Amino acid sequence: MLKKTSLALGGATLFLAWNGLLLLFLWSRPGGLPSPQSPQSPEGSRLLPAQLLQLAQDAEAELRLQRELLLQIQRFGRRQHRGTPKPPPAPSAAAPPPELPVIPVLVLACDRSSVRRCLDKILRYRPSARRFPVIVSQDCGHAETARVIASYGQAVAHIRQPDLSDIAVPPEHRKFQGYYKISRHYRWALGQVFRTFRYRAAIVVEDDLEVAPDFFEYFQAVFPLLQRDPSLWCISAWNDNGKEAMVDAGHAELLYRTDFFPGLGWLLLAELWDELEPKWPPAFWDDWMRQPEQRRGRSCVRPEVSRTMTFGRKGVSHGQFFDQYLKFIKLNDRFVPFTQLDLSYLKKEEYERFFLQQVYSAPEVKIEELQKDAGRDSGPVRLQYRGRDSFKALAKALGLMDDLKSGVPRAGYRGIVSFVCRGRRVFLAPPSDWTGYDPSWS
Repeated sequence: MLKKTSLALGGATLFLAWNGLLLLFLWSRPGGLPSPQSPQSPEGSRLLPAQLLQLAQDAEAELRLQRELLLQIQRFGRRQHRGTPKPPPAPSAAAPPPELPVIPVLVLACDRSSVRRCLDKILRYRPSARRFPVIVSQDCGHAETARVIASYGQAVAHIRQPDLSDIAVPPEHRKFQGYYKISRHYRWALGQVFRTFRYRAAIVVEDDLEVAPDFFEYFQAVFPLLQRDPSLWCISAWNDNGKEAMVDAGHAELLYRTDFFPGLGWLLLAELWDELEPKWPPAFWDDWMRQPEQRRGRSCVRPEVSRTMTFGRKGVSHGQFFDQYLKFIKLNDRFVPFTQLDLSYLKKEEYERFFLQQVYSAPEVKIEELQKDAGRDSGPVRLQYRGRDSFKALAKALGLMDDLKSGVPRAGYRGIVSFVCRGRRVFLAPPSDWTGYDPSWS
């Protein structure tokens, strides 16, 4: 590096010296440069063009010599450094950051004109229109909803599911026609995102969800982990047991692994769609996702405090769970800078090491003790269940969602459900020798 610098300085010095010599040469010629007054004499006026022409020719010759000399210096420098590896550039604060991924938000809509509430919050909180384009896929052909979506102009892309026909279903499933249409819509819309538009990941949101201020911050922070960890298959914004009294809102940065597919604002990779699309179910797609054949032992990431909330009591489920659970879900209102946090604790091996130790080192208590003890400022405790009926009885008594899908409890990881009760962290857990989920518990 020092040799290269010396050569450059030497070349520059030589260039300046030649220019100085040229100037000296021109001034030292007989008669020197013509005087400004010389054109006033007839003789001076006759000599001036000839002198100028000669000076120009001399200057051109000297410049040719300088150019040749500089070329020789450059050739010499290349010979000296040929084959020497170029050192990596030093880190610079001005260096551009690595290209951030483009992750579209796919909003599935039907006949709710209240989709405006969903879209308003998404557009308000997204940090970049380029990195988070919004695609609204509409089923049902509802004119008022279509007008609401169209009112956003170029801020969203509006696509329409073309097949609005009824679906032939078994006689016993006639009342579930809506679930069949939803599954058809999901398949078409995800196909558009991953096949037609060729995105590599997508956040899926339904039209009755409101998002939190740090919704996008959360997803872009956990996204790299999803890409690298094959034991994960989704990131969800939802905590099924996220009622205000059951979460620690003061620690909204807490994240967990869960074996239960939460949905309700979730991110998937194109590789997962490659896997799921060929066998996509005709109906009840979310419960299908929770089956062992699809989950294949993989987990999702979910937050302590939900980054979505649902305001859609109206729907094909006719408000199932809405009045009892969903309308009480706490939506996070404090921005957490997730992209500045170390989330490596969510990697499978590290997570299981510290999480299982935390759970099974907590003292075991009976539900009666928990219910009568305020527990504030006390450490975590463990409630143990020993079977399906035991789990459901404890969950119901504590206000948790008590249903199981393929044996997996909502928000559970290795059978453990973490929540807050009367200000104390509680782990509803199976015995420490737990060996896996029993699908017959559903």
